[in-house]
Formats: sequence, C-alpha cells, structure tokens
Amino acid sequence: MIRTLLISLFLAGGAQAQQAVSPGTGAVLRALDKVSGQVQDVTLPNGTQIDLGRLTIAVAACRFPRGNPNGDAFAFMVISEVGKDAPVFQGWMIASAPALNAMDHSRYDVWVLRCTTS
Repeated sequence: MIRTLLISLFLAGGAQAQQAVSPGTGAVLRALDKVSGQVQDVTLPNGTQIDLGRLTIAVAACRFPRGNPNGDAFAFMVISEVGKDAPVFQGWMIASAPALNAMDHSRYDVWVLRCTTS
C-alpha cells in the first residue's frame, strides 16, 4: 500500500515525472543470484518472458523520457517463482530508483537498467 502510494507520487509529483514518455521495444534487466554470486544481463522484448534459475521474468512494457532513451527507464514486469501460485513481483520498476519498488526475494535480485529502442 505505502509502496504503491510512493510510486504514484514519484510518477505524478515532480517536473521530471511530468515529461512525456516514449514506448521502448523491450527492457535490459540485470539479475543477481545472491547464493552463487552470478550476475546476468538479459534483454527482453515487450510481451516476452525468460526463465532464470527458479524465476520466470516477463516484461509487459518499457517506457523512457521522450527523446532520451538513456535518461531513465520504467518497466512493468511480472516475476514468478517455480512452485508459487502468486507472482513474487508485479509492477513498475524504475531504473533511476531501483529501491522504490524492488522485488523482495531471499535469493534473487532483478532490476531494470534501460529500455531498448529497436
């Protein structure tokens, strides 16, 4: 509840959030397995998913400030874990503020780095 409110305030509050956005074609994500220490960068087109370890990561959309694809990234993701009915994460991740709406998982960290444009 509080996390959703903070994200809403972040996206609607400041001049930066008032910028027009453009849709990306996908997202570049970074995944960390905290047990093995393995880090992996993954590029996923919008509407696709990938299996990483026990996770299935799906990217529905990625947006960036109009005219500045390297400026920031806002990605809507659904992350599920094998053997669990409900997603372990579902929502928007923001590249410039990864802790604002982070996935809370004991073994894995996943965050968005940037949107792709082609």
